[in-house]
Amino acid sequence: MPSIPAGRGRSVIAGALAACAAVVLLQGAGPASAQEWPAKPIRLLVGFPVGGAADILARLHATRLQDAIGQTIVVDNRGGAGGVIATEIAARAAPDGYTLLFTSLPHVINPPLYGKVAYHPVKDFQPVTLLVNVPLLMAVAVAQPIRSVKDVIALAKSGPGKVNYGSGGNGSSSHLAMEMFKSMAGVDIQHIPYKGTGPLITDLLGGQVNLTIASIVPLIPQVRAGKLRAVAVTGVRRSGALPDVPTIAEAGVPGYDMTNWFGILAPAGLPAPILTRLDATLRRIVASPDVRELYAQQGADGVGAGPEAFARVIAADIPKWEKVVRQSGARVD
Repeated sequence: MPSIPAGRGRSVIAGALAACAAVVLLQGAGPASAQEWPAKPIRLLVGFPVGGAADILARLHATRLQDAIGQTIVVDNRGGAGGVIATEIAARAAPDGYTLLFTSLPHVINPPLYGKVAYHPVKDFQPVTLLVNVPLLMAVAVAQPIRSVKDVIALAKSGPGKVNYGSGGNGSSSHLAMEMFKSMAGVDIQHIPYKGTGPLITDLLGGQVNLTIASIVPLIPQVRAGKLRAVAVTGVRRSGALPDVPTIAEAGVPGYDMTNWFGILAPAGLPAPILTRLDATLRRIVASPDVRELYAQQGADGVGAGPEAFARVIAADIPKWEKVVRQSGARVD
């Protein structure tokens, strides 16, 4: 067997050791990265402006998540196009657990509503946790003569242009909720889209729009302050936060049912260890007594469903809302 000179032998051994170290490093890169997560701030994208239900609920959960994992959560509001802008950004982000999307029902409404979006609502995302269900509320300023669902229908049928409504934006849950109401009640009400629920509430209070159907979360404080009148809630049952307010179904439009959900998605390909840790942490947050109390105050219902259950909700809602969009004739205007 030929001998190797001492100097060269040391080089060969060093090279072999380096190669082995490289192999070990590459083999351990995925799990090690997952174990180290989170090593830097996490961006939580929100597709709607400050002041609306998505923003309020996103910040509530971001604060609790930040405390639980010991890393900063940066809430990044990217309002516009009913949440499409933020969703597109999330779909293109690296699946490393450092970009998350706080999303809601428009995630499944927007593709058929817009006709074409630069992402697939299922293939491009990993469901993490379905956090809460939130009914919407039909509301008017107290100066308006409208006091019931039947008043809305009668006023709308009294002549074209007699009633208008504001929504949180094209493609928002408030947009589709009212379009479904119009279709089922057989009325024509003009749509005025806003860039978020915050500016909508300002104009609703000022009388620039007659009414809205919007998330109960940002409307409840105005109702309790005596500035807005709660007309009806959109779910199948009354809200515990407003037990005297009827549902739209019992107040004049049988079969009406609209409930928004809010949850967190990650870009597709999120490593399983990060997904497991993130979901478990979020579900503990949802189950905590102080968060449950905050939900109750805002008319929300805690869910805390994991990745598989959340994926089933999304899959079931896609054909449902494709049908609603088609039958209502709703379009981005």
